Amino acid sequence: MTVTETVPEANPDAPVIDVEEAARARRDKIHRIARWILPSLVMAMTLLAWHLYVTLNNVPHYVLPGPLLVGQSVFDDWGILWPALLTTLRLTLLALIFAILGGVALAVAFTQSKWAEMSFFPYAVILQVTPVVAIAPLLQIYVDSAFVAALLCAWIVAFFPILSNTTIGLKSADHNLQDLFTIYGASRWQRLRYLSAPSALPFFLGGLRIAGGLALIGAVVAEFVIGRAGTGLGLASTLLEASYRFNFGRLYAALILISAMGVAIFAVTSLISHLLLRKWHESALKREG
Repeated sequence: MTVTETVPEANPDAPVIDVEEAARARRDKIHRIARWILPSLVMAMTLLAWHLYVTLNNVPHYVLPGPLLVGQSVFDDWGILWPALLTTLRLTLLALIFAILGGVALAVAFTQSKWAEMSFFPYAVILQVTPVVAIAPLLQIYVDSAFVAALLCAWIVAFFPILSNTTIGLKSADHNLQDLFTIYGASRWQRLRYLSAPSALPFFLGGLRIAGGLALIGAVVAEFVIGRAGTGLGLASTLLEASYRFNFGRLYAALILISAMGVAIFAVTSLISHLLLRKWHESALKREG
């Protein structure tokens, strides 16, 4: 029962104040503010603790550089870090795009043909469980371009979550709706477009969030392995070179940029998921209470 508070009878036309609604609005406002304030506070405390530890214990910069030195390295080495960041970002996004195209296309083929699923799904599993660090040296041998070899490694890592989640989603359409489509004589294309695809969208978007992070991981691992040959691909190669030169400021700067890129990719994919699902799917609808 909703708790309400009314004004005195002397003014019966005054508006009714809904105490519960007002409390819920205040609580939602506090949650929105805390969602940004609390992580920022934790980050500030972590940086302060890091700075105090390095300063008070006189830790050498070649053992653990302080946050001020890392920030200065980002500024001083931006001419090196920015092109490397663009290379890693391009590698990650291309791998994710190809994973989406290949994973969705193969998932549709699996749901349309049992023979296709039985024939190719085991090989998709083999690609998923094979460590990318074992594949990267072979690709480096057989592929002339280091960038293409790294792209294939990142694609292999990001491909399976898209394929698996989309396949499950396409098979998750409500059986009653499937019977209804059968009664009205819907074609296979109409089933796919109006029934299976909407049912699969939340699953696909969940796989997209996973694949975005895995594409970056695959790109970084490939750069570590392939970058040893002096190809100088992206941030991981820059990080590796900085460790050889004992330039720990640049090393930590590259590491922070990699982490920031991963957070940005997750934020973008989460935003896409929210925008596509917020008006109709239970996972994105605002809950009361």
